[in-house]
Amino acid sequence: MPILTRRSLLAASGAALAMPALGQGNWPNRPIQLVVPWGAGGGTDATARIVGSLLERDLGQPVNVVNRTGGSGVVGHSAIATAAPDGYTIGMITVEITMMHWQGLTQLNPTSYTPLALMNSDPPGVQVKQDSPYQDIKALADAIKARPAGTFKASGTGQGGIWHLALVGWLQAMGLKGDHVRWVPSNGAAPAMQELAAGGVDIVTCSVPEARAMIDAGRAKSLAIMAPQRNPMFAQVPTLNETLGINYSVGAWRGIAAPKNLPAPIAQRYGAALKAAYDNPQFKEFMSSRGFGTVWQDAAGFASFMAEGDRAMGAAMRGAGLARG
Repeated sequence: MPILTRRSLLAASGAALAMPALGQGNWPNRPIQLVVPWGAGGGTDATARIVGSLLERDLGQPVNVVNRTGGSGVVGHSAIATAAPDGYTIGMITVEITMMHWQGLTQLNPTSYTPLALMNSDPPGVQVKQDSPYQDIKALADAIKARPAGTFKASGTGQGGIWHLALVGWLQAMGLKGDHVRWVPSNGAAPAMQELAAGGVDIVTCSVPEARAMIDAGRAKSLAIMAPQRNPMFAQVPTLNETLGINYSVGAWRGIAAPKNLPAPIAQRYGAALKAAYDNPQFKEFMSSRGFGTVWQDAAGFASFMAEGDRAMGAAMRGAGLARG
């Protein structure tokens, strides 16, 4: 007669709980929670809410967006990773998951999840004042190379934030040290653009949608974006590769993931529902109206995308002296 251990009893109980959802094919049969690691009203929250509303129609159950903020994104990302892998908790993970562990803030990394889909990516632009003497990115790059370290000042976010690391990666791609341009921390792109217009900094690296208000006001211009191709919303802005021959791209991105070990049938169902949401004109119109970039990667593509991004962020952070361990 087999001996029932505590572990085997727990395993049997877990299998029994999973059977109604998987064996009888009635998943989902209750509301789904979509965790957002950032505050209500922001871009990630807004994107999650449009995705959640479209998932509701497809899956036939309410999708409740829950904001779990704190710890520079650690709290919400942890809530997603540590939830039960039963399909009733998913989350919108962001580029910070490729950054936080390098800073020693958490042990979470892209492999801590079941990736489901990448749906948004906003690459940084290189912005200067409208009356800057640098009319294109090549002129600016040549000037940066010719001047001593620290001559140019840049801003866009806090120390070690995504837009800081975008600058570091660009400098490294040009063969310079990551601190060749001095970083001036700010509380985000908006105050950085104000500082640019006032002449306090020479460069702002942030997404073009974030810089759009100052560009439209005739106080700034975008010289290039760090992306594989131009953004159709800002088609006049070339890529670094077009102008400098530097195949470097980075950006803030948002995707949907679930806790690790999500059962394959549920993951596949989510994949199909998320693709339908991505293809929905309502999603495209919502994102376009806000200047947010849309990009699709299925589960496998999203996993590869995050792995590459994790390596790039690690290199940038080490170059900026921000990596721990």
